[in-house]
Amino acid sequence: MFEDFYGLTGRPFQLTPDPNFYFESTTHRKALSYLGYGMAQGEGFIVITGEVGAGKSTLVAHLMQKIDPSQMTVGQVVTSNLDGEELVHVVAQSFGLDIEGHDKASALGAIEAFLHEEARSGRRCMLVVDESQNLSVEALEELRMLSNFQLGSHPLLQTLLLGQPEFRQVLAEHPDLEQLRQRVIATHHLEPMGADEIEPYLKHRLQCVGWDGNPEFDQRVFAELHQAAGGIPRKVNQVATRLLLLGAVEQRTRIDSAMLRAVLNEMQSDNAFPEAAPSPMPKLGPAPAAGPVKHAARPETGDEPAAEPATLPVDLVAMLAERDAQIAELQQAVIELSQSVDSGRDERDAELVERIEGFGRRLDEQERSVREVLAMLIEWIETGQPPRVAA
Repeated sequence: MFEDFYGLTGRPFQLTPDPNFYFESTTHRKALSYLGYGMAQGEGFIVITGEVGAGKSTLVAHLMQKIDPSQMTVGQVVTSNLDGEELVHVVAQSFGLDIEGHDKASALGAIEAFLHEEARSGRRCMLVVDESQNLSVEALEELRMLSNFQLGSHPLLQTLLLGQPEFRQVLAEHPDLEQLRQRVIATHHLEPMGADEIEPYLKHRLQCVGWDGNPEFDQRVFAELHQAAGGIPRKVNQVATRLLLLGAVEQRTRIDSAMLRAVLNEMQSDNAFPEAAPSPMPKLGPAPAAGPVKHAARPETGDEPAAEPATLPVDLVAMLAERDAQIAELQQAVIELSQSVDSGRDERDAELVERIEGFGRRLDEQERSVREVLAMLIEWIETGQPPRVAA
């Protein structure tokens, strides 16, 4: 909608990673420097971490555009919660290998043979693993073992691990990952963009889709947008998209602070842009020996009792029951008012109308509360993390 109104050739602030919109902020420039150094070494692990939406995947997509496929073969893995054997098969698939029998030994043999063949053809191999914070310690150990493959003294596989901040902490502190830590040759944590980078970031992405200066932006919008989004690119994109949509609806050629405040209020009310950051994920622990794959790794700490499952801070069932009781009272009041009118008695009309209005207000409040709790439930189900509780 707003693309047509502003004469744009595409969506400038889409949420999916697109290397064509890559913006080299200070922190991304540093990350590329560390990546360049690490890749020049041709071995071990490179680790890039950052908050959700900080631009890790866009950075890697930009890097992939610069890689010559005749010089390097890249396999990419986006993990959920994989144990060691599952990870080995996924790595094989990322390099296009079809493993007969689907056993671990066959998969490892096929991977090693593939790496040897690529090396003899003059190509290096890199494995990119996204969402590394979801990997079990067992799976991380399998990755370390894959780094042992060599042709003479020449290492055959280098691995780039991308993860959220908790992965950085687990990698630094977990006692079972010491050997992996010793093989990390470069690491960088993507920081949020600075306040002075919001304006060039917005204009860069707009220019990628043919922006000619319409709409204009008040200077205050950039500082206020940085404060609201915390400098996180994906959050900036969320707000900017809503701003352009509002501008198109109201046929504005200038985006101002009042429009930004309206957008932020709307996003907070529909929980599309919560003020609180998500709670950190639990630390990684050994993968379970058997059983279905779960959404996130659960810690196992020997003799310590298992953590109690997170519970919602309110009783949704009780809230729904209370709402149903209020609806029943409201229906009864409407019936009494109808009977009063039919019988010509109006002495209780004012009282009944006041009761109905009171029930309506209480139902509105209950409805808002139920929507908030349902939003928390949806977030819990989608992320596997306990719901946020307002301070």
